[in-house]
Amino acid sequence: MNNFNRRDFLKTGAALAGLSGAGLAGALLPASMAQAQSTAGKIRVGLMLPYTGTYTPLGVAITNGFKLAVQERGGKLGGREVEYFVVDDESNPAKAPENTNKLIQRDKVDVLVGTVHSGVALGMAKIVREAGVIWINPNAGADEVTGALCAPNIFRTSFSNWQNTYALGKVVKQRGHKTAVFITHKYAAGDQMMASFKDAFEKEGGKVVKELYLPFPQVEFQALLTEIASIKPDAVAAFFSGGAAVKFIKDYQAAGLKGKIPLFGPGFLTDGVLEEVGDAADGMETTLHYADGLDTKKDNAFRLAYVKAYKLQPDVFAVQGYDAGQLLAAGLDTVKGDINNKAALIKAMEAAKIDSPRGVWTLSKAHNPVQDIYLRKVVGKQNKVMGVASKALADPAHGCKA
Repeated sequence: MNNFNRRDFLKTGAALAGLSGAGLAGALLPASMAQAQSTAGKIRVGLMLPYTGTYTPLGVAITNGFKLAVQERGGKLGGREVEYFVVDDESNPAKAPENTNKLIQRDKVDVLVGTVHSGVALGMAKIVREAGVIWINPNAGADEVTGALCAPNIFRTSFSNWQNTYALGKVVKQRGHKTAVFITHKYAAGDQMMASFKDAFEKEGGKVVKELYLPFPQVEFQALLTEIASIKPDAVAAFFSGGAAVKFIKDYQAAGLKGKIPLFGPGFLTDGVLEEVGDAADGMETTLHYADGLDTKKDNAFRLAYVKAYKLQPDVFAVQGYDAGQLLAAGLDTVKGDINNKAALIKAMEAAKIDSPRGVWTLSKAHNPVQDIYLRKVVGKQNKVMGVASKALADPAHGCKA
């Protein structure tokens, strides 16, 4: 499957169409009627995201962002109304194949949007590749998705796990820290973010003296925080998100480590949680492809529209969902709503230049965003932008053959 390329995709798509009722009917109809049929009706969008558990706020923000992008276009993409089919993936990798098949086989979605958890995304990947359905990944950073498992029908509007922590490793060393401990959940995203941080930090001359893990989604940090206190590194880097991030930041302060050992992280550690953590995050520096206070026309308009629509402040997850909608809109506008013209749709999405709240970004050959990674600092209730940690950073996409 690692050699699954554009030619294979188009062949597979043709074969699948031949087996489906819609595809068979289209083949028997005159060209003009087949074209009309392919652009009639609603675009069926499957949302496979976490709506329960620790990542619930992330799934909700992504959903809100995607729907806002559609609403801004009058509720239509490529001139066609959108119908949603929703599955709660529960952040459970074991259920990923079943949940993916529900949307593809049962609900016959045209486009699949999901997910948050990297383990779930890896469970989705093989099914999506074989089915040929357009998949837009609005968060899960598993490197393989736009690496060894890349395919023409797979797109990501967020980040690879490599991107943000590679930039972070450079920042922590530039701050003069020679030793660091990295702490995270033990799953695909945690492993990969730790590895990219270590790669960059040690290339700059630093040393990761300890890697600390706990099973996902456990949040009993006390023993590990005690171990950090005994190691006394120059800095700590942590990757947690959602409810786990809230508890870790509070526990870090309660353990007396705040102010003694600087805490850094990819921006997921502080995004969307500042209201809940109070002053425990004050002064923390993170790296991410979005920040508060960018003060661009696009970002200001997006933030205003999001607050008006949902009575909530947007975060990076809302931006990623919004950009998933923008990417799909760019493709469908080009093909005038003809979702069945996969080759043209993919080509249009590949060429898209997305005017995002995070700044303009394009797609790499592997369909991962090429984007600026910002240095941010927690100031009050904001992840305030302090500068650009890495300009137009592209993921290396190891193993991609598309």
